[in-house]
Amino acid sequence: MTSQITVDKADKGPEPAPVPVPAKGLRGHPWLTLFAVAIGVMMVALDGTIVAIANPAIQKDLGATFADVQWITNGYFLALAVALITAGKLGDRFGHRQTFLIGVVGFAAASGAIGFSDSIALVITFRVLQGLFGALLMPAALGLLRATFPAEKLNMAIGIWSMVIGVSTAGGPILGGLLVQHVSWQSVFFINVPVGVIALVLGVVILKDHRAENAPRSFDIIGIVLLSAAMFCLVWALIKAPEWGWGAGMTWTFIGAAVVSFALFAVWESKVAEPLIPLALFRSVPLSAGVVLMVLMAIAFMGGLFFVTFYLQNVHGMSPVDSGLHLLPLTGGMIVASPLAGAMITKVGPRIPLAGGMVCTAVAMYGMSTLEAGTGSGIMSIWFALLGLGLAPVMVGATEVIVGNAPMELSGVAGGLQQAAMQIGGSLGTAVLGAVMASKVDSDLPGNWADAKLPPLSEAQLDKAAEAVQVGVAPVPPKAPPSLADQITSVAHDTFMSGMGMACLVAAGVAVVAVFVAFLTKRGDNAEAGAGVGHI
Repeated sequence: MTSQITVDKADKGPEPAPVPVPAKGLRGHPWLTLFAVAIGVMMVALDGTIVAIANPAIQKDLGATFADVQWITNGYFLALAVALITAGKLGDRFGHRQTFLIGVVGFAAASGAIGFSDSIALVITFRVLQGLFGALLMPAALGLLRATFPAEKLNMAIGIWSMVIGVSTAGGPILGGLLVQHVSWQSVFFINVPVGVIALVLGVVILKDHRAENAPRSFDIIGIVLLSAAMFCLVWALIKAPEWGWGAGMTWTFIGAAVVSFALFAVWESKVAEPLIPLALFRSVPLSAGVVLMVLMAIAFMGGLFFVTFYLQNVHGMSPVDSGLHLLPLTGGMIVASPLAGAMITKVGPRIPLAGGMVCTAVAMYGMSTLEAGTGSGIMSIWFALLGLGLAPVMVGATEVIVGNAPMELSGVAGGLQQAAMQIGGSLGTAVLGAVMASKVDSDLPGNWADAKLPPLSEAQLDKAAEAVQVGVAPVPPKAPPSLADQITSVAHDTFMSGMGMACLVAAGVAVVAVFVAFLTKRGDNAEAGAGVGHI
């Protein structure tokens, strides 16, 4: 099989890569190349967190349901995850410069289209397109850096690039809050248009084309279709289960279709000449553990973060800017802890830092499960900061664990696999914890409503009220007396907090499982050579 041949070739050692020739002018200049691709990738990093702040405003303005809001996030991350590895191969085949520029234009255009959208369906559609074009950007940018920088400076370039991504991720909630509060939720997407134009102009002037010598001659279209179908069926089942019922035939039909699609994908990948994901990679236990670890980490992190924005804005009544500022301890903790985690991993290896990071994550998620509607900013900041400190070692160490344990000629695929695992985990986290939240609210709201002796609701009214409570909104009728409005608000917020608490406990349990998975990891033989590949 092709996958066996691939590994056998790796045992003989990789062929030496050509040394980049220092550029004398603008085109191909290493540091200018870094500047150009960093601006392009900054858009993708920003959209990973900036939209979380805009979600409540989008939900209110377009009358979106809880599941609709989930798909604003899920559609983006799923498209990004599924297309990432394929996009890397497109860059190898047709050139990373062309792929990067197409990604920039498409991402900016899709962002502008979202801003002009007047329905939630259009927003979700263009978010999917954003994800697809973002997938073109990420591996192409890294390929340009690897081809442009000499080996002794590549790690420094990747470090700076990673810092830019970290700052963009950290700044997303604050920038999003400012734009939503002082302009509109549409401006969160419109801002990508001028940034995309700048990245396009710089890319045309500065970037130099690089093509892989052994470029693929075909693409695993069937593999792409099977993986996409599997992920869609799984996430759709998780999102719709609260509505259909966990024991309903439709729920298990989609889960069964996901399992079958995953199985067919594995069989196909073992036989196709140029697979989307060479299954030989997973013969390495540390590499497989690293991939699982990334999925589990993202489930806990992305899933938990989804509810925090609704908690801050709809329960605490904060403005978008204030809610963004309250998330600074989390994102700031990740930025501060990342270099410290990198130094520790270099010194003692990945196992202890990764396991310790997931312990911190589990404790932070447990702490977040104890939050109440009236919890002060100081307590919230402690748990948010601890979460950021816990996530940093996992984000930094994933490169060494996954890429370092892959054969050299598959390091690009392994890097894409790492980022794909994170994106898929984020989508699953939003779906799984969203399902937990919805089930808890549906279970608790009728009793809490009756215990407060509020006016009885019909089944349809109760369902509508539950949808509002799932995002922290109190279903207060128009012209309700203040005393009644206060009662309904109290019941709604208490019920939301019980759902968020249960979701955070599930996330803490996922993080505990990840602690044990972390002990299966180890430093790879190719860690130094592949240091830049994983930070996509």
